[in-house]
Amino acid sequence: MQILLTNDDSIYAEGLAVLWSALSEIAEVTVVAPDRERSATGHGITVDQPLRAERVSLFSGAAWAVNGTPADCVKLGVNCLLKDKPDVVVAGINRGPNLGIDVLYSGTVSGALEGLILGIPAIAVSVADYANPDYRYAAYFTKKLVPRILETDFCTDTLLNVNVPSLPAEEIRGVRITRLGNRKYLNSFEVRKDPRGKLYYWLGGDVIDLDDDPDTDVAAIREKMVSITPIHIDLTNYRAIRALEKLLPDLEGEVLFSKEN
Repeated sequence: MQILLTNDDSIYAEGLAVLWSALSEIAEVTVVAPDRERSATGHGITVDQPLRAERVSLFSGAAWAVNGTPADCVKLGVNCLLKDKPDVVVAGINRGPNLGIDVLYSGTVSGALEGLILGIPAIAVSVADYANPDYRYAAYFTKKLVPRILETDFCTDTLLNVNVPSLPAEEIRGVRITRLGNRKYLNSFEVRKDPRGKLYYWLGGDVIDLDDDPDTDVAAIREKMVSITPIHIDLTNYRAIRALEKLLPDLEGEVLFSKEN
């Protein structure tokens, strides 16, 4: 089995090293990861400057540090750096959770999603602690999960977003299949001055959970359970299609026959 491993915390991150060690027990693992911190870069790709991939000796297997985003790393890895198409793309282990709306900002999730776009089964893995993350169980769980998902047929169009409590194995209460929770951030920009007196802005703020339903990823982590959320590439709101179809004749009339146009 061939695994392409990436992340958004950089190729030097502890979570990546711990996950590489675990996955190397079951597969040939090739690392293609950013050469620096790329958290919250979403699914950005580099189109206005060259990408550079440098071989590094941080791992006993093949590894490249790339001056791009996690999505860049996977795209470049699959198309240029790996000899063969990998069986699975794994992104992580992220330092901090990727719950609810986080998946739209996360470089970790986007790295895995790029694999899915390229037709490769993919998993994103995060540990739910920023300050003192314990990656051990998340790595063990991922090692057990990867072979299982390759036995299924849904993984060709579905990404698994996995969040794991930062706890010893004996304190984790189980695994729950979840949906994305409804949460938002109370954005707060701190205004500062640089040494030359020019203003700059530093984003902060607290997260607000708006959904207490037990079937969410947020609830699972709160209850000390591993959360597995299946994520689909298709972002279409199908419930809105019929309503828009009813609206369309009137809308066409306004757009096509308005005197203002």
